[in-house]
Amino acid sequence: MLFDQAEFNLRCEWGQQGVAQLAAISDVVVIVDVLSFSTCVDVATSRGAIVFPYRWKDESAATYAAHIGAELASRDRAAQYSLSPASLLTIPTGTRLVLPSPNGSPLTLHTGKTPTLTGCLRNCAAVAEYAQTFGANIAVIPAGERWADGSLRPAWEDWVGAGAILSQLPGTRSPEVEAAIVAFLQVQNQLADAIQRCSSGKELIARGFSEDVRLASQLNISRCCPILKDEAYIRST
Repeated sequence: MLFDQAEFNLRCEWGQQGVAQLAAISDVVVIVDVLSFSTCVDVATSRGAIVFPYRWKDESAATYAAHIGAELASRDRAAQYSLSPASLLTIPTGTRLVLPSPNGSPLTLHTGKTPTLTGCLRNCAAVAEYAQTFGANIAVIPAGERWADGSLRPAWEDWVGAGAILSQLPGTRSPEVEAAIVAFLQVQNQLADAIQRCSSGKELIARGFSEDVRLASQLNISRCCPILKDEAYIRST
């Protein structure tokens, strides 16, 4: 296939089409949604919570949460548990949480039988290390965001987050991988400032969630590596 980057060990492509092209031919897939799905999953699973990805803004989410005996994260980002990393900082160990997300969740749920991890800036080294245990062929998928018409908006922070993970992996690199790594290396010493100034960061800050942006911009402070098992992310170790 022309678009699957199969001649390289390390592959990187955006969103739903990235999963469709790369998942089946890779040993492991890493979903990167820095603001905020992947950061939320890192924060929650590092505390021993179990996170069930679910598609966004669907009334069936409550039914699903009740069926599996889980709490449902609120659509209100200011609620106790939501798509706000700050809301999950004190989540108790063992909590079962359904986490709707418009980007990271649908991508996670479409990777098929390929082992699936989620990574962000906070845990990029741990994810890169753990991904190698599945094999040499690793696909990293920056999730991106959505424009009002539903089309993909490539999100700068996801590109940089993908580059942070890929920069620590051995193997042959596709040009797309090289570009993501360059993006990360260019800002690695000023991540907090850069993420505050990118479009997604400015949006969250304007809505009053500057703490979420701060948490998402922290580099390599977590050794947690969330892996998808039985439709839920759990801590790998």
